[in-house]
Formats: sequence, C-alpha cells, structure tokens
Amino acid sequence: MFPMKRLVIGILAHVDAGKTTLSEAMLYEAGSIRKMGRVDNGDSFLDTHALERERGITIFSRQAVFTVRDMEATLLDTPGHVDFAAEMERTLQVLDYAILVISGADGVQGHTRTLWRLLNAGRLPVFVFVNKMDQRGTDRAALLEELRKSFGDGCIDFGAEKDGAFYEKIALCGEEALEQYLEKGAVEEEEIRRLIRERKLFPCFFGSALKMEGVKAFMEGLDRLTDAPVYGDPFGARVYKISRDGQGNRLTHLKITGGSLKVKELLGEEKVNQIRIYSGEKYETAQEVRAGSICAVTGPAKAYPGQGFGVEGAGMPPALTPVLTYRVKLPEGCDPSLMLPKLYELSEEDPALHVSWEESLREIRVCLMGEVQTEVLKRLIRDRFDVEVEFDQGSIVYRETIANPVEGVGHYEPLRHYAEVHLLLEPGERGSGLLFDSACGEDMLAGNWQRLVLTHLMEKEHRGVLTGAAITDMKITLVAGRAHQKHTEGGDFRQATYRALRQGLKEAESVLLEPYYDFRLEVPQKAAGRAMADMERLHGVFAPPQMEGGVCVLTGSVPASTVSGYQKEVNAYTAGEGRFFCTLKGYEPCHNAEEVIAQAGYDSERDTENPTGSVFCAHGAGFVVDWSHVKEHMHVESVLKTCAGSVRTEDGEKEGRREGAGTSERFLGTEEVDAIIERTYGANRRSAAAPEKRRPARRQTEETPQSEKGNWMKEIHPEENLREEYLREEYLLVDGYNMIFSWEELKHLAGTNMDGARERLKELLCNYQAIRGCQLILVFDAYRVQGHDTEYTDYHNIHVVYTKEAETADQYIEKFAHQNGRKYRVTVATSDGMEQVIIRGQGCLLLSARELEQELTRMNRELREEYDRKQPAGKSYLAEVIPPEVKANPAVLRSPNAAK
Repeated sequence: MFPMKRLVIGILAHVDAGKTTLSEAMLYEAGSIRKMGRVDNGDSFLDTHALERERGITIFSRQAVFTVRDMEATLLDTPGHVDFAAEMERTLQVLDYAILVISGADGVQGHTRTLWRLLNAGRLPVFVFVNKMDQRGTDRAALLEELRKSFGDGCIDFGAEKDGAFYEKIALCGEEALEQYLEKGAVEEEEIRRLIRERKLFPCFFGSALKMEGVKAFMEGLDRLTDAPVYGDPFGARVYKISRDGQGNRLTHLKITGGSLKVKELLGEEKVNQIRIYSGEKYETAQEVRAGSICAVTGPAKAYPGQGFGVEGAGMPPALTPVLTYRVKLPEGCDPSLMLPKLYELSEEDPALHVSWEESLREIRVCLMGEVQTEVLKRLIRDRFDVEVEFDQGSIVYRETIANPVEGVGHYEPLRHYAEVHLLLEPGERGSGLLFDSACGEDMLAGNWQRLVLTHLMEKEHRGVLTGAAITDMKITLVAGRAHQKHTEGGDFRQATYRALRQGLKEAESVLLEPYYDFRLEVPQKAAGRAMADMERLHGVFAPPQMEGGVCVLTGSVPASTVSGYQKEVNAYTAGEGRFFCTLKGYEPCHNAEEVIAQAGYDSERDTENPTGSVFCAHGAGFVVDWSHVKEHMHVESVLKTCAGSVRTEDGEKEGRREGAGTSERFLGTEEVDAIIERTYGANRRSAAAPEKRRPARRQTEETPQSEKGNWMKEIHPEENLREEYLREEYLLVDGYNMIFSWEELKHLAGTNMDGARERLKELLCNYQAIRGCQLILVFDAYRVQGHDTEYTDYHNIHVVYTKEAETADQYIEKFAHQNGRKYRVTVATSDGMEQVIIRGQGCLLLSARELEQELTRMNRELREEYDRKQPAGKSYLAEVIPPEVKANPAVLRSPNAAK
C-alpha cells in the first residue's frame, strides 16, 4: 500500500554548509541507513563517485528514499560548489519542495543568494535549515534577522515556542492567516501549509547535522507542513539527468508527473527496457512507477535533460551557464575526429559543456564554469576514455542578438530542388533565449513543412554575424514559405531555413553581448575609496556604498571579462580582510564591443558552414545571390516591406514604428486579458440558456472593404459549416494612436489638442459600435507613464484600455489575439504592418486604418440617408407643440417675456 503522501525534495546549499551531512542525518533518523557517513572520511551514502570522495564535495546529484510517518520522500542531494551549479539547477524542475541549508558560521553567502533567486524563479516552496549552530560565535537571533533581510519577512523560526508572538508573525504573511489569528489567537496548520506552498512563508529550523541536533524536529516539520501534489491521469514525465552505470548503460533519470510508466512502454518514440529506483548507488527494479516517483530508465538513447514527455512541455532554459570557453589540447597521436564523439557523450550528461568543433582550426572547444570543473573533467576523460587531455586558458563566451525586427529570407533552388522560407526575427528580453513560432497559414505552406522549418531552427546552435558567437534573446517566427509539389525534399528546407536566418542577421542591427556578474564587495572602511575606484576601472556599475559594522559593502554588476583574478587584488590591498562574491547575472551589451569584434576577426561571408546568400535556378543551372540582393529574387512577396526603419502599410504609406513595437514582449501573460473578459465583458454576455439572436445582415455597397464583405456574406447566406463561426461572440480591437495618426481629421486635431483627438475618436467609435453591435475595445499606449498599471474604463458603449508601463498597444492587442483569437471572432483595426503579421497567425480578421475610416463614413452616410427618407415632406415637428394662441399671434414668439 502506498503512503498517503509522496514528495520529491531537493537539498541545496553553498559549498561547505553541511548539506551532505544533513542528508546523511535525515536518512539515519528515518532509518534508511544504519550508520552516518562523513564527507571527510569519504564514506557518505550519497557521494559515491571516487572524485567526490577524494575532493570531499558533491559533484553529481544523487537520490535516496526515506519514509517519515505517512510521507515517502525522494531526497535529491545536489552539488554545492558553484562550478557544478548547472547540475544542481537541472534538478529544480522536478522538485516539490526544497531544503536550503545555510552555515551558521558563515551566514548568507553569494551563492546562497543565487540559489534563492533560482528557487524563486521556479516558484518552489522552501524550508531553511541553519546548520553548524554548535560552532562558537553563532547567534540565532542575528542569523534569523539576516535571513529576513535577505529573503523577506516570511522567514520565521519554527523552532521557537508556539506562542502568540510566533503566530503573530505568521499572521502577517497572509490575509486569511491574519483573520484566523484575530479570531482564534492562532493560525491553523492547513493555512500554514498553504502559505508555505505559495511561498509566502519559509519555515526556518536551527541545529547541527553532525551532532543530530534539531534534525528530528526538522523532519517532523517536513512531514507536518507539506502537501502532496495533485497529479492527473494523462501520462507526463520530465527528464532531469542523463548518466551511465558501471557497465556503460545509458540511464535517463526522470520524474513521473502524470499517470504511470511501465516496462516496455514507449517513452516518446523509444522503448523502456528497465525501470530502476535508486537509493545511493544501489537500486531496485520496478515494473511500473506512478506519478510523483523519481526513477531511472534504460532504453531511450535520445532523451536529454529538460525534455518533457506526455503532458509536459519544453523545460525552461538554464539560468546558470558557463562564461568561459576552453580549447581541448589532445595528446600527440590522438585523432580529434575520434575524440569528439566521446566528448559528445559527456555533453549528453552535462549539456552545459557545449562541446563544439571548430572546423577551420580543427579544434575541440568546451565551456566550463571554473578551475575545479576543469580538473574534474580532465579526470573523467582519463578514467572513462583513457586519454590525458589539457585545457588552455579560458576565454569569455560571448553571445549575439539583434536590436531591431527584420524579415530574413532564404531560398534554395539548385536543379530539381526547391524551398523558400521567410522568418521574422525580433529582439527579445535579456535572458529569454530563443523562442520559435509559426504565423504562416497552411494555405501557403503545409503543416509538415512548417514543422520541419521549426525543427531545423531548434536543431543547432546558430551563429551571429559579428564574431560568430551563438545568437540568443530573439523570437524567430516563420511567416511565409513555399514548397514545390514535385521537387521539394526535406534537406531543401534545412538549407533555406539556415540561409533565411543568416540573411536576416546580416540585415539587422546586431548587438554583441557579454556575461555580467552581480557582485558584493566587502572591504574595511579605510579601503572604500580604492574599492570604488577599482569597480569604475573594471567597468562595473554599483549602488552607493553601505556601512555594516565598520565594513564598507559595495553591490552592483560588472563584466565577467574584467574581474578575473580580482579576489587576489582584494586580498592584497585589504591584508586579507576583504571579500569579493560574484554570481552570474546574465548577458548584457558588451562594454568594449568594437575591440572584441576586431580581435575575433570573424568574416561572416567566409563562413562556408553558415552561408548568408541564397541559391536560385535559371536556364537549368543554379546560381548564388548575395544576401544583400536576395529579396529582389524571392518568389514569395516579402511580409514586411521595410524601408529606412519604416513599415510600409497595406495602404502603401510609410508609418514610423512606435518605440517598443516589435519587441519580443508579445505575450506577457494572461492576467490583463482574463481580467477584462471576466470583469468588463462578463456582464454583457448572454446567459447559456438564452437563445442566440442573429444580427440582421447589412446591405452591401461598393465601398465595403473586401474582408468585411466576406463576413457579411456569411450572414446573408449562412451555411451549416459557418454556423459555429457566426455564433461566436465578436470583438473589435482598435489601435487608438494608429487611427489618430492615420485619419486626416484626427491627425489635424491631434496637432493642436491630443485629448480632443482621443475624445473625437471615442465618439466616432461609439456610433460605429451601436450599428455593428460587437464588443469594441479601444487601446491606447500608456507604456511611457512610469508606474502605470493597465487601466480599463467604459466610455458609453465601448471599452477603453490604457496599457501598463512598458507595454505598447501593439503588444496588448497581439496578446489578446493570441489568447482569444480561436475562441471568439476577433477583428483588429491597425495599419501596423508588423502587427498584422502576428494577428494573421492567430486566425483574426484585419481592418486597416483606411478601411475602418471608410466603413465609418459609409455607415454615417447610410444613417443620414435613412433618416432623411423617414422624414414626412413639409412637416415640422416644432409646429406640433406650439400652443394655438401662439400660432394665432406669432409676435408673441419674438417677445422677451414669452417664456413667462
């Protein structure tokens, strides 16, 4: 019989905080092991690799299973050293709860803050164990205050007496808890568990794992204050690690997140031969594992860390990546072509290695976090492959991105081959990585070809055109393409896709990125001036210095390329009293880009592995066209007609792009959309029981836009297959400022009074909505207003939205279309060419600014004509209400006292 509660708990810490010792103590307390091992003695239960026992540190994540009362927990012990942080980060995606271990002697360290940031990003509930409290000088109150200062007021001592003061602190973590405290003087345990689950409360325990002090109370707290996740019936699994056993069998470590997995079933497209439940280095086999279990399977050869199966989607990109690249120096007589596959085998287990082959130099390169990982990798290669390798001095890993949106085009048409691809490249937020999407209709390019294009985009690391560094922080959207019914093969689209991406990069404004560190520099007060001068010299940016007990503290960010070896300088000018902590912040624009580009000497035109031009066919022979002239030869019309930074609209007129348009912040979440649908539109929806009323068909005129004629034709001649489409609720979203600057009347008015132009547009759209009968949303940019939140108002019969800070009207409309384009009949009124590309991809209808203006003009004219037709000839309504005596004496009307 299964326990009532099954959890996966990860244990994380800064190196030397006593994490492995706490793991041993927990397993011993639970009865899973008979004797506590020691890291120093090299006999710990979870550090089983020879390298771990030699160095006394955790290098590889390991699992162990223990039971406490009604809880069965799988404990994942992760590396604490910063050089192996990538291994630790990969385990976070399969955890239900996390234990953060902090050394009572050292307090919150730099890497501890990095761990907290990762836990926060993963929305993982956290229990804190402050270890080594048996050492001299540890102060429980001071440590708790440091935790609250670093991680928030939700850090509460659960080892303290459960009195009114204890519950009062918990009550401040949530409204429901506060109500319970005011009513009962305490907070219910169920509410405490909810606060922990929602990361509003972080229970803190104090003790000494080595002496088993506080461990029992901590484990009882884990049992009492955790809830088992709820899993669905559909199968789901997430891979977090790849390893090999002693016989060289490839093991895929994963968590079952839904349903169950049995031996001989398919995992993706590969069969599972064996299921293993590991505890330390030993394992038991199982025929079936259910949701919530951690297991290792043999059989799959293509799975990779982060991969999701079944209901699980793609994993999040890693936040911790190496910033140094090293050249692998092979011994004499060792063939690089034979060594490369072996290193690829290691990169399967640790994708952060980024093993790459430089064909021009015939060199193998790897990315590493630091010196310790370098030494460990050398030892692994020697033990596994019997090859002694060396690594040269590390160099900075740069990245490239773009600063403006462009359309990249690629064509591949040698004789009897054909493929054409159009890609929209848009800059993304820092740290967003690469996002891929398709906004191409299947009437233009079949779905199987579209999927193939996306596969080719994801299958390799694409190079930039400045230094040949990998590209990042972009959204790449397939917007158009063409295949030939007879001559197109799969490889043709690979060539066209690669060339389209490179052509777009050549045309865009590329930006070189370099890694930055967040730093914390602690020096004696007398050395504060030197510290600040150093940070300026190293191109760092920092906040005003803070004084903490006679110590000057500087915090900020600094390029990784400038601070190599700076700790030695700190030791020298502070006589060993200074401390310098660094954690990877991410990639930012390079501080000396021109110098780095010149040193790289990369020529994108000579990179034959990554061509920028396209291949066309004429007179039975293929010929190459340079990237700068490719668009002149393309067979599919360019989706974006870009000229001097302007977007040519459907009207043929140039419109400047507003600041912020076309960025990667396309879909920023659904909160605003959900709010406006539920709060603003809910009251206007018909009840489910109410019958749908069909709108009368409107009379067609020659000036009716073609796209609108199609809609009204559905109403005049409703066919069965169009009935569902017609019955869906209709929304019209209008880009406010796009209309104002496109309509002559409003543009002229805006020149003197912008408020007046907005009010006039609202009045015109009110009349339009009254006739059309749809839900009309008018969207205005407010993204430059600091601190502004999304504002929803009703103006008569239309809804008006002012976007929040840093969100343009484009982004709001595109987000709405993305979330609701398939559920409702959504029409977007805009002449923004780039926005139209995204809108088309969401299945929405479009109206240009000119078409909407013509529609308004036509409706107003028809209304006036209809009104005039209904007026009886020669009849005056005023005469009907004039009294007879006044009619008899018209002079009364001219008298000033007539009203009396």
